[in-house]
Amino acid sequence: MDHSFYYIALFLSFHIFLVFFSTVAFGATFTFVNKCQYTVWPGILANTGSPRLDSTGFELPQDSSRTFVAPAGWSGRFWGRTGCAFSGSESVSCQTGDCGSGQAECNGSGAAPPATLAEFTLGTGGLDFYDVSLVDGYNLPMIVEASGGSGMCASTGCITDLNRACPSELRVGGGEACKSACEAFGSPEYCCSGAFSTPAACRPSVYSQMFKSACPRSYSYAYDDPTSTFTCASADYTVTFCPSMPR
Repeated sequence: MDHSFYYIALFLSFHIFLVFFSTVAFGATFTFVNKCQYTVWPGILANTGSPRLDSTGFELPQDSSRTFVAPAGWSGRFWGRTGCAFSGSESVSCQTGDCGSGQAECNGSGAAPPATLAEFTLGTGGLDFYDVSLVDGYNLPMIVEASGGSGMCASTGCITDLNRACPSELRVGGGEACKSACEAFGSPEYCCSGAFSTPAACRPSVYSQMFKSACPRSYSYAYDDPTSTFTCASADYTVTFCPSMPR
């Protein structure tokens, strides 16, 4: 028996298993980077049917990073909370993006708008879909960059400080966040609800156009799909808060 052939075959089989296992079991690595001049508390919310990651919320000091691994098929959203002071109660703990938990972990709760959101659906051997959404308003600059994948794999997000350009009727407090028109006014034409619940009926408003002009790759209203959703296959992703410029 040719033992060298046996060992080569065994090695190749093991290598194929590792590639298959890493592709199927581990959909992507997410790295969060904070380039803001202050601490950010990222929140993580898995969609129904997706497992929770190693954390649902954590502290990310200035100039630091943290990495998580998500399984194939995972879907959910990330956002940054600002001005947090946790007391353990369920009262408001963060100035923006609060999830109501009273602690760093969000424990299955989402962001109170306005908040800049990064949304992901990881493919199970196929394409990943991702976007940065301002549909629920804006609280801080964010960019998503893909690495090591195949396909278009474009970076997306909003590097503009919309809080400075926010109209007074959308401004939150002293300018720490900018509401969406839907949240500010609650009208069906701004919320794409009721008689305006189809792409044909719900058109960009003057407010969503302002967001789109400043951040052309971000979702500005509910039916802003063609220029706002991006795809990549087998990539890892970096989510950066307060980026200077995209690479």
